[in-house]
Amino acid sequence: MKRNFDDVLLGSIELFCLAAELGSFTQAANTAGVTPAAVSRSVSRLEARLGVRLFVRTTRQIRLTDGGRTYFEQCREALAQLVDAERQVTGGQLKPAGLLRISVPTPYGHYRLLPLLPEFRQRYPDVQVEVHISNRNIDFADEGYDLAVRGRAPTDSNLIARKLEDAELVLVAAPSYLKRAGKLKSLEDLQQHECIQFELPSTGRRIPWLFHPHGKSKGKAEDVVTNGTYSCSGDVLGIVTLARNGAGLVQTYRYIVEQDLRDGSLLELLPQFGGTSRPFILLYPHARHLSSRVRAFVDFLVEKSVQAGR
Repeated sequence: MKRNFDDVLLGSIELFCLAAELGSFTQAANTAGVTPAAVSRSVSRLEARLGVRLFVRTTRQIRLTDGGRTYFEQCREALAQLVDAERQVTGGQLKPAGLLRISVPTPYGHYRLLPLLPEFRQRYPDVQVEVHISNRNIDFADEGYDLAVRGRAPTDSNLIARKLEDAELVLVAAPSYLKRAGKLKSLEDLQQHECIQFELPSTGRRIPWLFHPHGKSKGKAEDVVTNGTYSCSGDVLGIVTLARNGAGLVQTYRYIVEQDLRDGSLLELLPQFGGTSRPFILLYPHARHLSSRVRAFVDFLVEKSVQAGR
């Protein structure tokens, strides 16, 4: 087998990846125990070899170029595979380590994922977890995420999709709003009420509400378009806060408002048309060799989702 990389080049790749992760030659140098000049020389060595500029440098910061981002993602994965290979050979395959980057939507992040992370870290203390909480769709290749949770299956065939749960939806309002606006008896009554809207960040489209129009468990659930003068985008929890304070009706996930329903600060409405749900799906890229930290987290989250569904 032809030798393509010497020790100096492999070291340069490691320093390059460290600088890309930290966004600073100085921080990379401090972490690696070398000088900033050594990091700069390593990056320059790689740029000369590739004939591609990897960073845009200013006096205050560095930023990956498009070519640098592509190279970083490939090198990061390759180095992770080398680390995993060593662990497997030395018997350390049960101890995943390294940085795990996860993107999750707001409700799943606050009410599902974040409460589980301390237990995950207890199992795998060498894994560092970085969580991006947003309803914005991310790009795995460009943004360097390992996993994402989303509400629909991907069209990208390069992603593996595993359903975590079908989260039940519920229609709620505060007693103060119902006292002011009146109760509901049918789905048609929604047109006479203030229905708080959530707008998808990616499209600006308002999410329709989902009901069984002929009664619970009778036929297929259908979208119902509602109207209201309140709308939120970005953070779906905003519509629940509005409802708690008497602004109007909202359809949301039952797990978000379970405590509100128990203490009476929110009331469930039109349960005879309920029983609908929307999915949460775990996504991660196809890889011939899935890193041990990603594999460990996938198994952990699926395990917890199965337990929660029992």
